[in-house]
Amino acid sequence: MSTETTTLTKQDALFEYLVRLADDRLILGHRLSEWCGHGPILEEDIALANISLDYIGHAASLYEYAVEVEDKGRHRDNLVYFRNDVEYKNLKITELPKGDFGFTIARQFLFAGFSYFLYKQLSDVEDEQFAGMAQKHLKEVKYHLRHSREWVLRLGDGTDESHERIQNSFNDIWTYVGELFHQDEIEELLQGEKLAADSENFKSDWKELVVDTLEEATLEVPDFDQFMVEGSRDGLHTEHLGHLLAEMQHLRRSYPDADWE
Repeated sequence: MSTETTTLTKQDALFEYLVRLADDRLILGHRLSEWCGHGPILEEDIALANISLDYIGHAASLYEYAVEVEDKGRHRDNLVYFRNDVEYKNLKITELPKGDFGFTIARQFLFAGFSYFLYKQLSDVEDEQFAGMAQKHLKEVKYHLRHSREWVLRLGDGTDESHERIQNSFNDIWTYVGELFHQDEIEELLQGEKLAADSENFKSDWKELVVDTLEEATLEVPDFDQFMVEGSRDGLHTEHLGHLLAEMQHLRRSYPDADWE
């Protein structure tokens, strides 16, 4: 039996961190793309499609830098199309089916709020390319947050049906929000190198944003201390991710040697 241990290097940690961020945004972007042609109104159909493109664009940039950091000659498409579900590291909250419009908005608000504070910290990391990417993406994340927050207020303080639907959506998704703030040795190593955000530093700000918004929307705030799922960063996912990847990867895997240029 081998007793060899693997030492995590800064390069390995940064590659993993970039892939995690990219996976979150690719998978959520794919979920949002499912609203194209199905939005409740034309303007919202266009808005969700544009936000989906933002997320996929953010993911593409992160994957591109990840393979550069890895320095093994891989293309970003290898990460997107040729990994199985257990190799993906996205948070479970991003892979859940889109549900109704209320569910989509609840997830968008919770994730966009987290991303806003995350990218504010990442804008100051001691890596010029990574920091510049975060600063650029933050401009779009601010819109994502404003857009989703306005809808939470509109649905929560709207009709009896819209109020009930958005409340049920927050209740249903709440068990997944704890993972947003899960950190392991990857983050800890990079925080020591000033290359990653520390979500504990903005957790209270995020909670305040969520509580203030839900109360303004006349919604009840679910219990922050209830059971929270975990394990996504270790490749533990819901059954929904496999179905999503099968749809997303089918064409590329069917013709792996095709020239797409």
